[in-house]
Amino acid sequence: MRPEPPFGRRAAAMITPFTAGGALDLEGTARLAVHLVDRGGCDALVLNATTGESATTTDAEKDAVLRAVLEAVGDRASVIAGVGTSDTRHTVALARAAASAGAHGLLVVTPYYSRPTQEGIVRHLETVADATELPVMLYDIPARTGAGTELTADSLRRLAGHPRIRAVKDCAYDLLKSGLVIESTDLAYYSGCDELHLPLYALGATGYVSTVANVAGPQVRAVLDAVDAGDLATATLLHRRLLPLVDTMMTGVPGTVSVKALFAAAGMPGGPVRGPLLPAGEEFTGRLVEELKAVLAPAS
Repeated sequence: MRPEPPFGRRAAAMITPFTAGGALDLEGTARLAVHLVDRGGCDALVLNATTGESATTTDAEKDAVLRAVLEAVGDRASVIAGVGTSDTRHTVALARAAASAGAHGLLVVTPYYSRPTQEGIVRHLETVADATELPVMLYDIPARTGAGTELTADSLRRLAGHPRIRAVKDCAYDLLKSGLVIESTDLAYYSGCDELHLPLYALGATGYVSTVANVAGPQVRAVLDAVDAGDLATATLLHRRLLPLVDTMMTGVPGTVSVKALFAAAGMPGGPVRGPLLPAGEEFTGRLVEELKAVLAPAS
C-alpha cells in the first residue's frame, strides 16, 4: 500500500548546467531535461536544490532554469522547484515566483543556520505551503541543514494535516522515523539517498529523488520496477549492483561534482561547478567513469 505519487515516482535531482565561463547554460539545461525524461527513465525533475547548486545560484537564475525546463518538457514530467532558504519571507517569495512560472510543485528544505525550534520549523513550512496553491514536498536533510533541524515524527504528523503538504524527500537516515510516519500519515515518501532507495521503498515509500539518476536513470528505475513486478530478488541484485557507483559518486565529494565530472567525460551539458565547490580531479573522474561503465554494461 503506497500513497498515490503526487510528483511522479522517479525524480532526478537535476544539476544546473553552466558554460565554461560559469554562466547559466539555458540551452544545455533544456537539452539535459529532455534527455532525463526521454532517455533517462525519469517522470519528475527536481530543480534548484542541493544537486542543482541552489546555494550559489541567484533568484533570477533559478527562475530562468525553471522556465527553460518547463518549456522543454511541458507536462511530460512533474517539474518541482526547490525554493527553500533560511528566511521565511525569501522562501515565500521564491515559492510565489515558482508558481508564477508554472512549476508543478515545490521542494522546501527545513530552515537552516538560525536553528529554530520545532515549532518554528513547522510554522515556517506551513507559511510557505499557505503562500501558493502548489503541492509541497518537505526536504528533511539534517546533515546539511544542521543539528536540531531534522523534522521529528511529531512535526511530520502535524505537517501532514496541511492540505498542500503532500510528500517528504527523506535524507534523514532514520528508517525508524520514516517507517513510523509512513504508517501513521498519508505523506508520500521519496528516498533522497540513493543507497536507501530499496530499503525505504520496502517500508512503503512512493519513489525517489535521485542524484545518480542523472547518469544512470534507467538502472535506478529498474530497482523499483522489479519490486513492483514482485521480484524482490532481482530488485536486490540490481540495487547492490548500483552501490559501488553510489559510493564513489557520493562519498568524499558532493554528488554535484561527480555528476558534472561524468557529464564532462561524456560530452553532456554540465560545465564547471561554482565555488566553493571544486572540480573532480583526473584520477577521481577515471574512477567514476569505470564505475559507471560497470553499471551500464549488460548484466552477465
